Amino acid sequence: MKNVIVVIGAGLIGQAIARRVGAGKHVLLADLRQGNVEVAAKVLSDAGFEVSTATVDVSSRASVHALVETATAIGAIAGVVHAAGVSPTQAAPETILKVDLYGTALVLEEFGRVIAPGGAGIVIASQSGHRLPALSPEQNKALATTPTEELLALPMLQLDVVTDPLNAYQLSKRGNSLRVMAEAVRWGKRGARVNTISPGIICTPLAKDELAGPRGPGYRRMIELSAAGRIGTPDEVGAVAALLMGPEGTFITGSDFLMDGGVTAAYWYGELAPK
Repeated sequence: MKNVIVVIGAGLIGQAIARRVGAGKHVLLADLRQGNVEVAAKVLSDAGFEVSTATVDVSSRASVHALVETATAIGAIAGVVHAAGVSPTQAAPETILKVDLYGTALVLEEFGRVIAPGGAGIVIASQSGHRLPALSPEQNKALATTPTEELLALPMLQLDVVTDPLNAYQLSKRGNSLRVMAEAVRWGKRGARVNTISPGIICTPLAKDELAGPRGPGYRRMIELSAAGRIGTPDEVGAVAALLMGPEGTFITGSDFLMDGGVTAAYWYGELAPK
């Protein structure tokens, strides 16, 4: 049986990470849409990777559990990459909270039960979580540790409170980094590690949807006024993931890595600061 790298979300970031960490392992690519996963699998297979595919709805416990069973039937779970999600332009607050927040908690819980000793996980969060004002210690703890099935019942996440898709997205991504910090304790008892990466605007279909949507002008302004002055690439995210999942990252767990070309710095202390 081979070591398995499970990649949830067969988009460009998921593929970039798979290319960096999947050599010599079995890559199980999973996505909500079968067409997406088949296209990505062909690209990786043609490049010499051993790949199989599955469909998964991360907002469904039964679906995520089925993916766990598929993965463990192949071999030991050496790595989990959770790169699936929806953006503020793509979905309403309810869907964003269910997919990006609850879905991430579900993936961490289910795969945290089977991750192999020495294994590592990555959750793709977002710079957006870093632009949310500070939450109270009680709210932070609630997002980090509330049992998964009770998470969406938190008062702070009710739809009469969270009415804006961007706010739902920011809360979800802040919640991802907090959840990973808490889960790192549980994963550590299995001898495994887990971290988040919070990318800025990366050249993906999701980013293109945002750039073409109502927040497009704001996104372009963020790019122009950032220190890097450009959009990021999936391969740059893959490079950070390779560090975190590889032998040089074995002292790193429960951490969040912001890589946004300086957008957040400009938001809090530069020209992007709210007036």
